[in-house]
Amino acid sequence: MSGERRPVISSLLETDLYKFTMWQAMLHRHPQTQAEYSFVCRNAPAYPLAELLDDVNRELDHLCALSFAAHELAYLGGLRFIKSDFVDFLRIFRFQRDFIRARADGPHLEIIARGPQVHVMGFEIYVLAIVNELYFRRFDHAEALRTGRERLQAKLAQLRDFAAEPARGHPFEFFDFGLRRRFSGDWHREVIATLAAELPQYFKGTSNVLLARDLGLVPIGTMAHDTRELIGMDT
Repeated sequence: MSGERRPVISSLLETDLYKFTMWQAMLHRHPQTQAEYSFVCRNAPAYPLAELLDDVNRELDHLCALSFAAHELAYLGGLRFIKSDFVDFLRIFRFQRDFIRARADGPHLEIIARGPQVHVMGFEIYVLAIVNELYFRRFDHAEALRTGRERLQAKLAQLRDFAAEPARGHPFEFFDFGLRRRFSGDWHREVIATLAAELPQYFKGTSNVLLARDLGLVPIGTMAHDTRELIGMDT
């Protein structure tokens, strides 16, 4: 990781909304449960992910030094389904580095989070965002952004053409669930800000709680599916 680059995760709000709803349910119903989560790359990467090990460990060190700020807790507490005792729990929460480890297994990157599920379940989205961004930093950044912006503009044009068609019986709306597979945090923010500004009649929210707060969008997420034990990445 270049010393000029800021850490991949700078706020604990930058995770999917469903992690908070499941986290709250786990705290209230099963605080004693132990679990293990393992990172899995489902595709063949362009280079061995083991090469990212040192950078991943530095990012995990940084993640485990973060805590929720007062203004972040105030935002979460303002969501109608978040309970005050869960906010109080988050007020004193900090990820424990002892519960997560990363190591090289030949060319493969192994990341395992093991411990109380009310603690280790939260690692998932942060780990995926970290590994994805570190992975993509080794590619031509300028070319990737050029291609990404071209594709984004093409999608905007397609949706503007769609708006000129006869109205459907049911409204068309879409939401963002791209945090775990994003190219980078900066690009994710650019895409979501562009969609919100250019297509507010169609684009209605994001699962990324930090971007929802910062951009005045609805935080949205699916519920009750945090029982798996794999943290999966698609390259």
